[in-house]
Amino acid sequence: MGNEMINDAPGGRYYPDRQWINVFPGQDPFFQGKTYDDVFFRTMYFTLAYGMSPGMAVSMVERGAKYPGVFRDQDGNYLEGGKSYRLHLPPNVPAANFWSVTLYDALTASGLDNGQPFPSLNSMDKPPANADGSFDLYFGPTAPAGKEKNWMRTVPEKGYFLLLRLYSPMQAFFDETWKPDDVEKMK
Repeated sequence: MGNEMINDAPGGRYYPDRQWINVFPGQDPFFQGKTYDDVFFRTMYFTLAYGMSPGMAVSMVERGAKYPGVFRDQDGNYLEGGKSYRLHLPPNVPAANFWSVTLYDALTASGLDNGQPFPSLNSMDKPPANADGSFDLYFGPTAPAGKEKNWMRTVPEKGYFLLLRLYSPMQAFFDETWKPDDVEKMK
């Protein structure tokens, strides 16, 4: 239900042709209307972040952060821990400081306990890039052969979601001249 509410909210979906949602929609870090508080979005924000920073909700070029999230693959199916997926990030990820992709447990919104030291990969980890500067990241119970440095383990029988964290997002993110591909289920 929550995912659908986000999709219908103003600013809830980053791209009309993709599954990426704005987990902090509305440009208001207090989620207040003119005459009401949006309790659903405040609750969701607390569950995901449990700390308030206006830079997480408002849009500021090369300041703050943006956290596009995805709960579903390119076909609209929820991400499942027993299946394997690929996320393609085009060249020049628009983050002036750094970027990361982090996996979260769908039930608790805490980092996915997957047996790896951290349930994330980031630009400071220096994941191998493709020849054109793009990145292919992989999620699943086992790593695809030769892709171990760009892989995060998932847990069978456990749902999860991921956030693409852009620290000091650049203009290309806001004007949508750069946008991540949908998460693709691998065969």
